[in-house]
Amino acid sequence: MAMWIQAQQLQGEALHQMQALYGQHFPIEVRHYLAQWIESQLWDSVELDNPSEEAKAKRLLDNLVAELQRKAQLQGGEDGFLLKIKLGHYANQLKSTYDRCPLELVRCIKHILHSEQRLVQEASGGSGGQAMDSLSQRHQQINQAFEELRLATQETENELRKLQHSQEYFIIQYQENLRIQAQLSSLSSVPAAERTQRETTLQSKRATVEAWLTREASTLQKYRLDLSEQHQKTLALLRKQQTLILDEELIQWKRRQQLAGNGGPHEGGLDVLQSWCEKLADLIWQNRQQIRRCEHLTQQLPLPGPMEELLSKLNADITDIISALVTSTFIIEKQPPQVLKTQTKFAATVRLLVGGKLNVHMNPPQVKAVIVSEQQAKALLKNESTHSESSGEILNNNCVMEYHQATGTLSAHFRNMSLKRIKRSDRRGAESVTEEKFTVLFESQFSVGGNELVFHVKTLSLPVVVIVHGSQDNNATATVLWDNAFAEPGRVPFIVPDKVLWPQLCEALDMKYKAEMHSGRGLSEDNLVFLAQKAFTSSSNNPEDYRNMTISWAQFNRESLPGRNFTFWQWFDGVVELMKKHLKPHWNDGAILGFVNKQQAQDMLLSKPNGTFLLRFSDSEIGGITIAWNKYDRLVWNLLPYTTKDFSIRSLADRISDLNHLLFLYPNRLKDEVFAKYYTPPLSKAVDGYVKPQIKQVTGLNKKPVLEVYPAEELPHSWTRQPLPP
Repeated sequence: MAMWIQAQQLQGEALHQMQALYGQHFPIEVRHYLAQWIESQLWDSVELDNPSEEAKAKRLLDNLVAELQRKAQLQGGEDGFLLKIKLGHYANQLKSTYDRCPLELVRCIKHILHSEQRLVQEASGGSGGQAMDSLSQRHQQINQAFEELRLATQETENELRKLQHSQEYFIIQYQENLRIQAQLSSLSSVPAAERTQRETTLQSKRATVEAWLTREASTLQKYRLDLSEQHQKTLALLRKQQTLILDEELIQWKRRQQLAGNGGPHEGGLDVLQSWCEKLADLIWQNRQQIRRCEHLTQQLPLPGPMEELLSKLNADITDIISALVTSTFIIEKQPPQVLKTQTKFAATVRLLVGGKLNVHMNPPQVKAVIVSEQQAKALLKNESTHSESSGEILNNNCVMEYHQATGTLSAHFRNMSLKRIKRSDRRGAESVTEEKFTVLFESQFSVGGNELVFHVKTLSLPVVVIVHGSQDNNATATVLWDNAFAEPGRVPFIVPDKVLWPQLCEALDMKYKAEMHSGRGLSEDNLVFLAQKAFTSSSNNPEDYRNMTISWAQFNRESLPGRNFTFWQWFDGVVELMKKHLKPHWNDGAILGFVNKQQAQDMLLSKPNGTFLLRFSDSEIGGITIAWNKYDRLVWNLLPYTTKDFSIRSLADRISDLNHLLFLYPNRLKDEVFAKYYTPPLSKAVDGYVKPQIKQVTGLNKKPVLEVYPAEELPHSWTRQPLPP
């Protein structure tokens, strides 16, 4: 319920965005009265792309409906009567809407909760508040521009109706003139005396009508030209608004999506973008219909002047605008994995942001996915290639787009794709297969306005690196991280700089590390200095010395570190994997210093009481961590590094518990205060006559940790623990 309390404190544009999350698909009253229950459910545990999760989603729906009905029954008294009816109605409505598609309810609620969280985070804190102010101002400008466009479109609609009424009256008078002429022609059969009088009257009447028609024709032509100028101004505003939304807001969303691949914040805000794109589609379509009606009026009553050419240009311009909107809003909502292993199932989702408004779903389009090389992607973007030549074979690569009434989205969910094979290009120089980039191309064809307009649309995924074995994952991830971090908008596929400033790489590494640790505790300045020393083989402890230094791709992950058989990235990624799999809680507790070399550890420990220890990452082994401690002889000892294999046998906390000579975690914390909560509980006594063995670690003079197996009962005091042979 804490999130809902904070959401209710939002102001201005943030509050407007929050309110826009709700509607018939999920009433805001349900969120309010079931706030605590909703926030306590495990919505994120449901995999939306997995059909087998539907049963779990159905249980959540049933529980939601039951909770809503229970809440309704609790309402009493005169004031609660209407609320009781309303909540009961919402219970039936949600049951009816989502009973056949419970996963859509989960999708809807997950989106609402994530959006609320984003809005609250942006609105809180100093920099967050500033970002929110900037965001609010930008959104306010966009909304103001939409209001101007709405008024301009309404004005041209009113002027068009006036023109239509004037033209209809003109045609009536024109027909009247023809009738007078016919009467004059028929006077030849009338006696002379009578003919003269009637002829004078008809000619006077005809002269009046013809003079009016001449004046009115000029007025109509001016109306048409004025209306044409108004449409030109409206189209200019539409282009400006569309450029702002597609070339700035949508590009920024795509950039956030790319950084999310490195662990950046989730790329929320797509529904806001969709609402803007739908408003654009509405306004563009209204203006297009107005222009077509103008064309019809012009054809109905041709008048001398440039109107035909002007309307033809307006029609071409408005078609270009709607074409740009449709082709640009065909986007990848959920990217395929950027490290793609052959013969492994993967998923992706594409979405058309204007699909609902343009009724594309009335004739559901089919989307096809193919994998193409970097060169093929380059040719496609340059329009040098019109057909989609594939660089591999993807199974289950066709999917029909579905319209989700509750959320108003038109999307295609590829749930079971698999890359069967890949065709690689000839590699150059030092490039390896893990540096070769591909992309998944999604293409479809949409018809708009009853096949009146047909658009062939394509969109490319973020670069993917194809591997065939898990051992290649480390180097492939390096290629992806470098591309995601340093790719520039509008680049030629998939060019990235060969060198970047060290602080830029620090930002990327910190983002990756935080994401893997699921914690706000990222890499400190001291950690980054340690990494700089490793990357540049330097001994300087001053962060300013590295501020303007550049690091190349070769230094990052092509050339081995001095005296080692692994690269800088391979070492760093080994640390990340070890921490993620086994040591995350200890890092988040602040128990692991990690980024400390052997000499630094010695200098830090010698001034501390005997038995003080610290945990640092191994310099000599990928994915290794060692314990350094000081002994009574004023020496600092280092255990042989532990790796993932070691921690799969016995945890770090239990190993530290086993070593009685470790007393204080640097600088001065009792080890049990830090690690006791992670110790494995003692084994039970013998059952059915058997004593369960217990694994414990001991150390010998060779400083190598070993494991011995003991009975669960305490050992006799006369026993001595000796290390096993190495």
